[in-house]
Amino acid sequence: MLTVQRKKLILTRLAAQGQIVAKNLAQELGTSEDTIRRDLRELAQAGQLQRVHGGALPASAAMGDLRVREQVSPQDKAVLGRHGAGLVQPGQVVILDGGTTAIQVARHLDPALRATFVTHSPNVAVELAAHPRLEIIMLGGRLFRHSMVNVGAAVIDGAARLRADLYFMGVTGVHPEAGLSTGDAEEAAVKRALHERAADTVVLASAEKLMAASPFVVAPLQALGTLVVPRDTAARTLRALRAAGVVVQKAG
Repeated sequence: MLTVQRKKLILTRLAAQGQIVAKNLAQELGTSEDTIRRDLRELAQAGQLQRVHGGALPASAAMGDLRVREQVSPQDKAVLGRHGAGLVQPGQVVILDGGTTAIQVARHLDPALRATFVTHSPNVAVELAAHPRLEIIMLGGRLFRHSMVNVGAAVIDGAARLRADLYFMGVTGVHPEAGLSTGDAEEAAVKRALHERAADTVVLASAEKLMAASPFVVAPLQALGTLVVPRDTAARTLRALRAAGVVVQKAG
């Protein structure tokens, strides 16, 4: 089988089965495991999958910058944002991550809500500022333009002084085995620090993030309090996520 044919087969299998085990595929095709690993490496370099130990998982389509992500699943994100906004109770201290879904949470908050919001995203802070009764605290640091969030030691140091009720964590990958992941190491470190300072963590995950993985792990899936997914999420996906020990809610 030609290289291009193998790669096409790998991507087809990945879409249908959700993972590739290099050893098994090599045996099936009668080729060496090194050959399959080379194919996986080249496909990963092209952004078409995420390599993991022993094989590969689907790459998250949410890895683009903020402008690109604004065009991905906008209706799902609006519904997820509305659902997330409904989880906030008066008087709470809430950490709101950066990203397009976080912006939707800010837009859907009750105008009469009195609460304190902490964010390291300038874009999210601007959206929150439209609600005059909210107290808004910004965590400063180096601006990571790709995601329009502050990162670095200053953010992590500021997080250490928090004790929040709720953290809305933004990620690009949600997978039962690969856990919660994102595309940048510093972002992942900030997310871990914020997660550790919240009594409860919620992820609002649009369809392209589910059963996908990104290079940097934030936390295992079981670390979540709640995972909120689109209403039309496939039953097979719901079963796999719930089997991993996370509470899954459908938005809407």
